[in-house]
Amino acid sequence: MDINKMIARVKAILLTPKTEWPVIAAEPATVPDLYKNWIAILAAIPAIAGFIKGSIIGTSLLGVTYRAGMGAGISAAIVGYALALAMAYVMALIIDALAPNFGAEKNPVQALKTVAYAWTASWVAGAAQIIPGIGWLIALAGGIYGIYLLYLGLPYTMKAPQEKAGGYTAVSVIIAIVLSWICGLIVAGIIGTGMVVGAGAGGVRLGDAGGSVTIDADSALGKLAAAGQKMEAASKQLEAAQKSGDADAQAKAMGAVMGAAMGGGDQVEALSPDLLKPFVPATLAGLPRTDFSAEKNGAMGMQVSEAHATYSDDASGRSLRLEVTDMGSAKGLMAMAGWAALQQERQTEHGYEKTYKVDGRLVHEEWDGQDKHGEYGIVLGDRFSVKVSGNAESMDQLKAAAASINLAGLEALKAQGVKKG
Repeated sequence: MDINKMIARVKAILLTPKTEWPVIAAEPATVPDLYKNWIAILAAIPAIAGFIKGSIIGTSLLGVTYRAGMGAGISAAIVGYALALAMAYVMALIIDALAPNFGAEKNPVQALKTVAYAWTASWVAGAAQIIPGIGWLIALAGGIYGIYLLYLGLPYTMKAPQEKAGGYTAVSVIIAIVLSWICGLIVAGIIGTGMVVGAGAGGVRLGDAGGSVTIDADSALGKLAAAGQKMEAASKQLEAAQKSGDADAQAKAMGAVMGAAMGGGDQVEALSPDLLKPFVPATLAGLPRTDFSAEKNGAMGMQVSEAHATYSDDASGRSLRLEVTDMGSAKGLMAMAGWAALQQERQTEHGYEKTYKVDGRLVHEEWDGQDKHGEYGIVLGDRFSVKVSGNAESMDQLKAAAASINLAGLEALKAQGVKKG
């Protein structure tokens, strides 16, 4: 990639998008070229800036400056970068799948073009993270401007009628926001808040005669690609609802589209709190339960159920916390979180942190030997997250506490409430 041409294109899409989008739409392109020459380069900007801010500059408050460890900062940057690359691909699938519902033309390469160039504003603005005080405001402005770029670009890249570009943009943006939120929630639930930053039997192929990308249908991205293609069937409800003019029907249909997208092509009803309660025992590792809560939340077709409990003993001073989460509508994205965080390990002065897979389950361990405090989390059936954290003599005690829960029984519920797409 000619760096001078790239800089010129960035300036053009940001400063004169109305004249640049027709040029972009007419250019020949392939999926590999878009990733190699544009997405992979610009998506690295926020990740690098975040690392500089978090681990080198640090965050200051009331005279105290906090800097994340270099290892943690690098790991967070890698995970964030991997998720950004995957998100661009998934959003392209969604934009392509939604095309017929807004009078646009399906074209996977043009859909990826749309994402790549509309997200340019957000990626470039991500560099502002290093600016004290107002950096977050600049980054937010970049995201908002990216919405405007998407609205301008859809009529050219996807040939959407101008009168339907607003609706097309709105649905795409809502799904993008939910995707970003859920990715952060999943990663935080699995590896801790410190790290948050069309399918056939043979896989998915995008591209043209100039090149292609083939994705294994059994891989994390393959599952997400399948979800994007299956979502097209659910989106037909949205088309019918739009024609009817019924606002309630439109809201319900949009929820069905989003639920299908997040659920890996399926619509998922998260378990009720009553069904999660049996997996929160009265005692854990010899400690009595002193606090319990369970809830189910949902909006726009998305549902998540959570149960939390605290176990403590004043005499010994020990305390454990148990969290059981049914990601429900986001089960289709659990694969992406597992792919991004797989086989990660770092050592600290007093302990360690690592993420790995065992028997098909994603596992995360975090231990501080000095404070005798740790966290052990495991994902079951690409849907349920079980996490035990608190004081212990060793990580083995936390593992034993988690093993004492009926993990097999919880995993056996992975198909409950799932409506196949």
